[in-house]
Amino acid sequence: MSLVAIVGRPNVGKSTLFNRLVGMRQAIVDEVAGVTRDRHYGRSEWCGREFSVVDTGGWSSGSDDVFEQEIRKQVVLAIDEADLVLFMVDAGTGITDYDSEIADLLRRSKKPVILCVNKVDGGDKIYDSYQFYALGLGELYSISAANGGGTGDLLDAVVAALPQESEDKDEHPDLPHIAIVGKPNVGKSSMTNALLGEDRNIVTPVAGTTRDSIATYFNKFGHEFMLVDTAGMRRKTKVHEDLEFYSVMRAIRAIEHSDVCILMIDAASGVEAQDMAIFNLIQKNRKGCVLVVNKWDTIIKDNNTMNGYIEALRSRLAPNNDIPIIFTSVLKKQRILDVLEAATKVYDNYSRRISTSVLNEAMLPEIENYPPPAWKGKYIKVKYITQLPTHSPSIAFFCNLPQYIRDPYKRFLENKLREKFDFNGCPLQLYFRQK
Repeated sequence: MSLVAIVGRPNVGKSTLFNRLVGMRQAIVDEVAGVTRDRHYGRSEWCGREFSVVDTGGWSSGSDDVFEQEIRKQVVLAIDEADLVLFMVDAGTGITDYDSEIADLLRRSKKPVILCVNKVDGGDKIYDSYQFYALGLGELYSISAANGGGTGDLLDAVVAALPQESEDKDEHPDLPHIAIVGKPNVGKSSMTNALLGEDRNIVTPVAGTTRDSIATYFNKFGHEFMLVDTAGMRRKTKVHEDLEFYSVMRAIRAIEHSDVCILMIDAASGVEAQDMAIFNLIQKNRKGCVLVVNKWDTIIKDNNTMNGYIEALRSRLAPNNDIPIIFTSVLKKQRILDVLEAATKVYDNYSRRISTSVLNEAMLPEIENYPPPAWKGKYIKVKYITQLPTHSPSIAFFCNLPQYIRDPYKRFLENKLREKFDFNGCPLQLYFRQK
């Protein structure tokens, strides 16, 4: 699939156009300049032609922003990856030094470029756009990203300029989604970069560097899935900016749309209240989970440190005692592939389908040996068991008096299911229905 990159200086409306092209509020938009930091991907379609769109951070130099150098690097990477570049400028401010700097970079890149003059909201403003011919990038298109004016002609030009795709390209729409979640500054973006083998996301010691949920296609070491790096989630009382509120909401939505969550915690601080809040959110949404204890190299250890740490974690996570726990140091690349293997195994468990005959052969003898306790003199008989066609593992037990089965017996059945079938790291829903 062809890739279109949107580049420009800060606050010209790149994320607004990106959201309009992908048809949803996917990139954060705010009046504050420099909101977008990482490359942000989405998919667009026009006249039957699908293409990917990437939103980049604003190009600047000599500012006080500590992320400036990293953002410039990300913009250059996006231009290198793209098949076509949309260069956005602002009709209201005219040509700035940054615009000239980017235009020079694009001319040297030899990539197809479409010059896009934004904030042309009225007919009189169209005359302000003609000055941008001086950048020497050919034809320009006047648009208003906020209200959609002129975007139809722009998209016609984009589709016409994109390279023709070969017919035999295989798309993978149903790949598993694995989200990396946790508090700010536990190493989520570092983990993503380590797995991908490139500096895909900006990493700094400043907590809250990642603001968007960044999805990346992963196909290495025999594994294929979408890897999502999310913003760090902190307590509501700690969220001061509107911007950060949107980031946390986006991280929550990333959990909702994932299959497996890699929950990262800091080895030095252990499982804190906010880690448990995120874990409970994963359980509430019935997603698979792998717990990763990062920065393990910073801990002073003896022969029993890891075992003691695991016991403490298990007691906090109880009764979810089958969550895989991996100890890593992302900076030193220790046990990174173990995280990958564990997440893949949990996804296999999460998507497992067990036939009705196998379920009944395994579970009915256990139920006969230890039947549900009678309630008010009435005996409960489980007739048969089947797996429901739901996204997460759900098992239905058909019986004569489902309303009389109590929670202790439900836990017994769940433990037996986990004992006989590998549901490690996965939530398991049990339903009792009248037969």
